[in-house]
Amino acid sequence: MNLIFTILIDGLTYASWLFIVALGLTLVFGVLKILNIAHGSFYALGAYVTATLVSLAASWALPPAMSLVAMLLAAVLVAVLVAPLTERGLLRFFYGRDEVLLVLVTYAMFLMMEDLTKLIWGANPFYVSEPYGMFGNIDIGSQTYVGYDFMLVALAVVVGLGVWWGLNRTRFGAHVFLVGDNPTSARLMGIDAVSVKTRAFTLTGVIAVFCGLMTSVYGYYFWPTTGDGFLLNTIASVFLGGTSVFGGTGSVIGSFVASYIIGAINAGIVSAGINAFYTQLCFGLVIVISVVLQTIIDRKIRRQSITGR
Repeated sequence: MNLIFTILIDGLTYASWLFIVALGLTLVFGVLKILNIAHGSFYALGAYVTATLVSLAASWALPPAMSLVAMLLAAVLVAVLVAPLTERGLLRFFYGRDEVLLVLVTYAMFLMMEDLTKLIWGANPFYVSEPYGMFGNIDIGSQTYVGYDFMLVALAVVVGLGVWWGLNRTRFGAHVFLVGDNPTSARLMGIDAVSVKTRAFTLTGVIAVFCGLMTSVYGYYFWPTTGDGFLLNTIASVFLGGTSVFGGTGSVIGSFVASYIIGAINAGIVSAGINAFYTQLCFGLVIVISVVLQTIIDRKIRRQSITGR
């Protein structure tokens, strides 16, 4: 019983930060139809900048609470600078063209940002754990859990509700859906489609960097290639959560449920002592199956719309 409960708790913790990253990809791909392969690089960049600022705060003998302030400054600094520059300086030139071009461009950027991280911080692993113990421990039954994990779960709920409210209860959210569905119609209605895409892409950058900074203090080493492993899990969560592989639809609730399923699978594999490489195989199969099923469903819908049957 303790093992099952531990798997559920570990799965929920893993799902929390996975959900935050998946939210950004759901927004930028599921709504704006931009499959940003560089999304994982934003995550890794946020982790490195956070680790640097937290290390500086520790070296100056500042209170641990100042580490949290440094983390928030890192999120704002990186996201506000990198995300708009990426969208305005690169992606904007490929809007309205074949989606494959966007995939290739964002993948190239993914590789460049990874190498840039190596040039700035080196190829050796980075380690920081300063704010991780600030929230103490929580005893549940005979098991002891770190309070920071539960704080991350609560934070994921707050971020998820905030994004859902922003997309479904604000004018900006309505504009995002309109631009994602039909940019031409949105422009005819007086909506600045380019500005909407810039702000939406910046928001996804903030979300990815924010998740990177929150998980960088987990007390384990991370590398410049940290974003590689998280990207596959994130894409699996997005597609499993109901986002169409063709873009145009995205669900915050669906991403949350899918993230927990992915988290439970990951925790179960780790607890069972199974080789970690099988997790990547499992998540890869999730993506392949999602693509195949959605392609079949899309063809069936198209056929019915043509034949009327």
